[in-house]
Parts: sequence; C-alpha cells; structure tokens
Amino acid sequence: MANILVVEDDEIMLKAIKNILSKDGYNVILAKNGKEAFDKLENADYDLVLSDLMMPYANGLEVISRLKNDPAKKHISIIIVSSVGNEETITEAFRLGADDYLKKPIMAGELLIRIRKLLANRAIRHSL
Repeated sequence: MANILVVEDDEIMLKAIKNILSKDGYNVILAKNGKEAFDKLENADYDLVLSDLMMPYANGLEVISRLKNDPAKKHISIIIVSSVGNEETITEAFRLGADDYLKKPIMAGELLIRIRKLLANRAIRHSL
C-alpha cells in the first residue's frame, strides 16, 4: 500500500488523519512541521504528501516548492489540507505544484476518495 507523509502541526488533526488513513490500509508517517517533513522526505520515498499550510519552521508552500524542485521527489503527489481559504493562497499552492486542496474541517470519505484518485492517476501515468 502507498506511503503517505502527513505534515500537520495540530496534534489532534494529525492523529485523526493518521487514523483515517491507517484504517484504509495506508502506511502513514507523521511530521509536526515543515522541518520534520524535510527530514523525513530525505530518508524515505513517499507516494503522497498531505500537508497543512500554516506551520512553524517551514510552511506548506515551502514543502510543495522543495518537493517539486527536487528531480528525485517531484513525482510525489501533494494534497494541501488547510483552514486558509483565500484565493491567493490556494492559487499559489496550485502554481507551486499541489495536486489538490481540501479545506478544514475535512470529511474522511472525501479525503480518502481524493487520495485514491490521485494515486490511481499516478499509477496510470507511470504505466504509460
């Protein structure tokens, strides 16, 4: 099953997302801020990163930018999960390379459907 890195500074949200994804069979690795995310991204390969935007040390936009500018990591799908809902920030996330954006509070079913769809599309692209 897919490896998913969840980057979220809210401990309750982090645990909730981990439970949702783990129950669906995903291998979930957690990072509490952007700096932890960078460390974890250096030491393992992921299929998808699920990241908050507003975090200490490095925000979600920095996470997207670093992933998409690294030739060895740019294939990783990125979903932003954030309470930030202004158009400028959402547009910037997509411009940097985010694949999807979910506004908090999230619904478990919607999150799982979006993850499955992204991972299926990624698998199709790799098989071509």
